Amino acid sequence: MFLQVKSRLSISGGSCYTSPPMGSREAQDSMTDWYLIVGLGNPGSEYEDTRHNVGFRVADELARRFGLVFGKKERKALAATGLIRGRKVILAKPQTYMNLSGEAVRSLMDFYKVDLPNLLVICDDLDLPLGTVRLRQSGSAGGQNGIKSVIQHLSTQDFSRLRFGISRPPGKMAAKDYVLGAFKGDEAILAAQVIDRAAGAVETWLTEGIELAMTRHNSSIEAP
Repeated sequence: MFLQVKSRLSISGGSCYTSPPMGSREAQDSMTDWYLIVGLGNPGSEYEDTRHNVGFRVADELARRFGLVFGKKERKALAATGLIRGRKVILAKPQTYMNLSGEAVRSLMDFYKVDLPNLLVICDDLDLPLGTVRLRQSGSAGGQNGIKSVIQHLSTQDFSRLRFGISRPPGKMAAKDYVLGAFKGDEAILAAQVIDRAAGAVETWLTEGIELAMTRHNSSIEAP
């Protein structure tokens, strides 16, 4: 169970202690040096290019940029470890399917002893238009079942997340069918641009903290 003292949360052994504000890089550097970046999605080749898997694709882009390799499955996720901008990072793609993502996140955090301010979760968001990136320091699941699972398993919603807008489905199309569909045409071009922007936002979060990352990267790219 999580305990809260002033502005800090800890999941290490259920203990708690006071430290700098959660959003500051000083707070992150004063704790464990592992950073966990989780891209949400569904495993399997049939889901690779779907809207629901943008979290996986951002994680893949970060791995590509910094020469990290996703190895064998561990702690219910595919993981890649290494340095990004001088930080020790675990990139993770849960293999539990979206609705159970919290199982992998909690297991990885416990195993690597990652503190809450060092966690960033990347997910799709139906309520944001395609082309939009939104970083948040905390908040509810907002209908995103992967985030809902993470909140349930961590017993808190006070963790950073990057929301990748995918827009609402057209007409009367069911949301489930829409998120499991692939980007096509101009949408695919725009999605690739947003993946690049999102990866840059993660780099800023790592090196300069959530507040500056929000200020610098919470924006939209206009459709072509």
